[in-house]
Amino acid sequence: MTAPRIVHGGSIAAAAARFGGRPEDWLDLSTGINPTPVALPEIDVAAWHRLPDRHRQDEARAAAAHYYGTPNALPLPVPGTQSVIQLLPRLVPAGRRAAVLVPTYGEYARVLDNAGVAVDRIDNLDAATDAHGLVVVVNPNNPTGRLFDRETLLALHARVSARGGLLIVDEAFGDLRPKTCIAPLAGDGTPGLLVFRSFGKFFGLAGLRLGFVIGESAVLDRIEDGLGPWAVSGPALTIATKLMASDTGPIRDAIATRKAALDAALAAGGLDVIGGTGLFSLVEHPDAAAINHRLCRHRILVRPFDYNPRWLRFGLAPDSAGDKRLAEALADRAG
Repeated sequence: MTAPRIVHGGSIAAAAARFGGRPEDWLDLSTGINPTPVALPEIDVAAWHRLPDRHRQDEARAAAAHYYGTPNALPLPVPGTQSVIQLLPRLVPAGRRAAVLVPTYGEYARVLDNAGVAVDRIDNLDAATDAHGLVVVVNPNNPTGRLFDRETLLALHARVSARGGLLIVDEAFGDLRPKTCIAPLAGDGTPGLLVFRSFGKFFGLAGLRLGFVIGESAVLDRIEDGLGPWAVSGPALTIATKLMASDTGPIRDAIATRKAALDAALAAGGLDVIGGTGLFSLVEHPDAAAINHRLCRHRILVRPFDYNPRWLRFGLAPDSAGDKRLAEALADRAG
């Protein structure tokens, strides 16, 4: 039986159809994406006109290696890390189970389930056993913000790889916590480790559909073969090459400002932040469903969770007007 599709953030059209208004009337706080995307660099005409030449991928890989600090690996560009999640069943050793540390991004377990891989949803790292040929850890975690240090993940990797298994560490939200990222240790010198990085979340360009995978060259070759030729567009490779070589300090500062404003609005609305990352906050409240409905009436979309009805995840507003709109909606108990 195929597992049902997961409802992710960003479903503005569906929310507008139910609660009214045009999609552009809504304030979307349902995703963990930088709400103030960076200015796009100039893109040469050939990037649009020709299939992506190998030199564009090579330049993007070199820029990513510098940006992620990966001296032992050239990160592989992929059309969003979701595309590689779809390939994970191919990487599970025959006869072995998979383990996903939960709660977390639901597509990992869903894809493995649908491929017929036995999946254990574990709630601590010690629950990974000899039976598991593939272990998935999202770090920092979505939606809780749970964060493991490098030493803890390296200890887990040592256990998993010693049994011929593969540890997947998803660092989609790692740009703001580089000192905890394990990506710099991945590569041919660290067999059994694969790291996923998102490009669009930090730079605010999720529609570009671009991510990077870091690991052993032999595993990256299998992934590249599974994706097929020209998987990443020439414009995406060009944008990534230029932006990853730019000064990202102003982006980090802008995100920090937006995050502080979000948490202030949530506190003023009587909501306690129990987790999150620099790009979103997780709150817990016994009336989370009613709060979510009230916000929708104000045409503000946040992320509820069917597996925990007391949780709501709030992304960053793009400006102070969005912060004010959220604060007013939370204060309107009759809304």
